[in-house]
Amino acid sequence: MTENGYFTVDEIAAFARDGYVVVRGLLAAAAMADIAAWTEDIQARPETPGKWMKYFDESLTEPGARILNRVENFFPYHDGFDELMRRGELPARVAELFGEAAVLFKEKINFKLPGGGGFEPHQDVQAGWDRYAGLHTTALVSVDATTIENGCLEVAAGQHKRGIIGDSWRPMEGDELDGVQFHTLPTEPGYAVFFDSFTP
Repeated sequence: MTENGYFTVDEIAAFARDGYVVVRGLLAAAAMADIAAWTEDIQARPETPGKWMKYFDESLTEPGARILNRVENFFPYHDGFDELMRRGELPARVAELFGEAAVLFKEKINFKLPGGGGFEPHQDVQAGWDRYAGLHTTALVSVDATTIENGCLEVAAGQHKRGIIGDSWRPMEGDELDGVQFHTLPTEPGYAVFFDSFTP
């Protein structure tokens, strides 16, 4: 932590300018071992109506097979994730970026498993988030190492200043992507990336 908060002056400036900031090694190896084990636990849990929600892609390599894409609504059923996302350093850092208290809007684990689909260009807010609040920051924690070969994150600096791009409930496409330059962002376990989904 810096004298005045978690982020350095340069990191705050990067967030304002680019719409995201990368914090390398935010979580130590021991913490990441716990998070990896928690993730495997959530991944292995059976689909259970009214609890955690599991979403699937159709396999690109095995017709008819389902590949886990993401899991949502699991923190009420997992003390470790609840502590991490609602009372730990992550929400404190988001609050610092907001300049006021932060409230967890939703949580999810994204999986990029062999045979599964990828994620098309989008802003998180396009999934109807603006119906509930005018400001959102996404905090991503990398559980596994990501590379260009296995499908690392791609980011486009400065696009948060355009507001909501395109329509809700569909990825960005066509002329909406004119002038958008994506940059690959490989990560290591414990890296955190904080995103401003859009600036209203």
